[in-house]
Amino acid sequence: MDPLTGPGLAPLELGDRRPPDPSAEPAGFVVATDDAGRIHFLDWGGPAAPQPRLPGSTRAPRTPGVLLLHGLASTAWCWTPVARRLCRTARVIAMDLRGHGLSDAPTGGYDPDVLADDAIAVAEGAGLLALAGDPLGGPLVLAGIGYGAIVAAWTADALGDRCAGLVLVDGGWEDLTATTEATPEEWLAAIEEPPEVLASMAAWLADREAFDPATWDAGEERAARAQVVETAAGRVKLAVHPHALAASVRAMWAYDPLAVLPAVVAPIVALVARDEDGSRVAALRDVAQRRLEAGRSPILAASFPGHGHNLARHEPGTVAAAVLAAASGATMRP
Repeated sequence: MDPLTGPGLAPLELGDRRPPDPSAEPAGFVVATDDAGRIHFLDWGGPAAPQPRLPGSTRAPRTPGVLLLHGLASTAWCWTPVARRLCRTARVIAMDLRGHGLSDAPTGGYDPDVLADDAIAVAEGAGLLALAGDPLGGPLVLAGIGYGAIVAAWTADALGDRCAGLVLVDGGWEDLTATTEATPEEWLAAIEEPPEVLASMAAWLADREAFDPATWDAGEERAARAQVVETAAGRVKLAVHPHALAASVRAMWAYDPLAVLPAVVAPIVALVARDEDGSRVAALRDVAQRRLEAGRSPILAASFPGHGHNLARHEPGTVAAAVLAAASGATMRP
């Protein structure tokens, strides 16, 4: 892990890394949204919630709950190795974003306000986040990968001081129009899965295992299976609906990190994976500088130049420790 420093940036200081609880398994639930949709989430549990406070009594603030948001064309199951570490310390929920996994895939609603409302509905519906105005409820830590980091940023902005921390896992600080130099349609075409990978479930799983054989286990296989649907002919297709995938990518391209992240009140942690030409770190430095000018706290940051995008798979202990650092109000060095 390489630290990143500079104006508005500070090295991420991690506490003890919790081992996973291999026996932990989530329960699945759905919550209704304002537009009559249903959003699916996995409840990984965690420490028992504190008892309600009696009039005139006091109690210590509870540990913030954690809401995990997956990346594009993925599902809540991608967070398994991280959730199994976090649930030892905090209440943990992982959601399927609109159009993904077992959540509904309406033709509309893939815009910042609605996507943030979906996340807030899950957090409130699961009892992870107190309803607005409830003095007894604790705040929320949001963590997202890629596209999920963008949705998490929109959600953190909407929550204001109800958000205790925002963890951006390899995404959420870049203007994708500038960094990719591609249109949403061009980028969608570039990320299409090769026909041979979709030829069968066995081919799909072998391809996913090859990303990092050392971390492939039953949890990763379950996450990979959740990403696709097996057809009667034996082929597989992505579980995310094509219209939802296209709408999600357009939302990513509309995201302006220089406007959103300086407005986020909560502390921000950023974990950067491979960055061959340095452009991604440069974009993070720009955001950190803008937050500094807005009077916000420095971004705690670390880079992982030897790893690919899915740090929840490659570095689950570090990602979990980063989330806990955000939840505990990690010290930031100027």
